[in-house]
Amino acid sequence: MLTPQLQKLISPVSSPTQKTEQTQTKKRKKMEKPIEKFDVIVIGAGIMGSCTAYEASKRNQKTLLLEQFDFLHHLGSSHGESRTIRATYPEDYYPKMVLKSETLWREAEQQIGYKVYFKTSQLDIGPSNDKAIQSLISSCDKNSIPVRVIDRNTMSLEFDNLIQLPHDWIGVVTEHGGVIKPTKAVSMFQTLAIINGGFLRDKIEIVEIKKDNKTGDVLVMAKNGEKFSGKKCVVTVGSWMNKLVRNISGIVIPIQPLETTVFYWKIKKGYESKFTIGNGFPTFASYGEPYIYGTPSLEYPGLIKIPIHGGRPCEPTDRTWAPTQSLDPLKKWIQERFGGLVESTRPVLTQSCMYSVTPDEDFVIDFLGGEFGEDVVVGGGFSGHGFKMGPIVGKILSDLVIDGETKEVELVHFRIKRFEKNSKGNLKKFDDQLSSAH
Repeated sequence: MLTPQLQKLISPVSSPTQKTEQTQTKKRKKMEKPIEKFDVIVIGAGIMGSCTAYEASKRNQKTLLLEQFDFLHHLGSSHGESRTIRATYPEDYYPKMVLKSETLWREAEQQIGYKVYFKTSQLDIGPSNDKAIQSLISSCDKNSIPVRVIDRNTMSLEFDNLIQLPHDWIGVVTEHGGVIKPTKAVSMFQTLAIINGGFLRDKIEIVEIKKDNKTGDVLVMAKNGEKFSGKKCVVTVGSWMNKLVRNISGIVIPIQPLETTVFYWKIKKGYESKFTIGNGFPTFASYGEPYIYGTPSLEYPGLIKIPIHGGRPCEPTDRTWAPTQSLDPLKKWIQERFGGLVESTRPVLTQSCMYSVTPDEDFVIDFLGGEFGEDVVVGGGFSGHGFKMGPIVGKILSDLVIDGETKEVELVHFRIKRFEKNSKGNLKKFDDQLSSAH
């Protein structure tokens, strides 16, 4: 039997396995970095997230913008060559947002030093008794937006016989129209966020968000194991919104991803310049079934963008990258409205895009609530017509996480709880008209 003195002199011998585990533990501790803390973390770097990061960083908030794919990727809703900006809506709560956004687009352009917004007029057409187009006229009146209602004869004179209307149709012309270059615009706001001191990271897929019980901060965890801590968090992940929010909170926001397709059609030889902004050709929308919209010839000389609003329900990982709707109604519309000046046999170029659609096609801008309270804000469900309002939405989202409120707009139409009262969301005064445009 060993004496107590000898027992003290003998040190315990570790097994090879224990030594390896101890070495690995020491290495992990050395490699683990303290979690960097931010004032605001924005998840999703499309137009809404990029505008939010810009606005938050502009207010001296230490801001981090995270994106699961490459920056400026083509897998979501904020890429491509053109988006319409228009203030004409059947709903009377969107025009003021568009006008405020228009000002913010111009301010951002002045800061960056190049243009992303190209001005022209907006033309809405449809049957004179269409409830949506009548609501649009009323909405413009309520928001003090001057409109001119014209008949088919005036249409021919004003637009040089380029647009033909049936006898019972009308046109509504406003000065608040134009084309925005989307990929260029997203890049602009990301650059401005960096100039303001913001931090940007791509290839960071977020899989969990939770409250830090010790600090009260929001912990954001990525698939690659990285962790980020923020006082506040904004979630703007587009078509991935429903899945992420349900996973982190159990709350179901009825946002349905749709795969949609943009079409470009060839203008007949000799008429190419007629359909340009320089010649005064407008951005346009046609009410009725189907709802059709378009932009002047700009990004591809000799081609004009004319798609159908809508698409195929799918998950963002289950896309066909092919046209999702019958083109026969669109071909017929092009032939009749443009009098054979645009080749309607087939489109010469197609591009795939994603919508994130709510049942009422209104946005979701709200505090997530639950355990997160007002520390996590969500912005989603922009339903194919939100891009033009990116700057004002970014300002609203940053207001909510920094101030706990916004003075920019009344959020009653954008609350999550509206779907608890009615699964279809906000009730509309007009028919089931798909009232929004890409």
